[in-house]
Amino acid sequence: MAASTVEAYCAALAPDILAAVDRLRALALAAHPGLTEQIKWNAPSFALAGEDRITLGVAPKGGVRVVLHRGAKATDAADFRFDDPDRLATWPAPDRGVLVFRDDAEIAAKSAAVQDLFARWLAATAPDQKIRTRSVGGR
Repeated sequence: MAASTVEAYCAALAPDILAAVDRLRALALAAHPGLTEQIKWNAPSFALAGEDRITLGVAPKGGVRVVLHRGAKATDAADFRFDDPDRLATWPAPDRGVLVFRDDAEIAAKSAAVQDLFARWLAATAPDQKIRTRSVGGR
């Protein structure tokens, strides 16, 4: 049965995964004052002005995963560009980034860069953002 609240989701996690998820949750929430958190897609998901932007979860091969996105539906990403100078994410599409971390220690070591990435992602994908002129991962 899927968790209906963030608290229930977290309560079901092993302690090592919980520490990593909690750190990522804190980094996401600190990245923008208007971010809201809920369970969506069976994991903690963060929305800005009601539009989903960051989703956390347990990675299929271990560790934790973060997906940076612009909602559930495919969007026209032809004109969207975003910088990831630290190459923290892989980019299966210009507007979809995936970060995978082994554990909380890896997240802690990269926390400043991760929080910066989150903040810039939220600014670039804000619902009122009209101009998107950044490049993805050096593309």
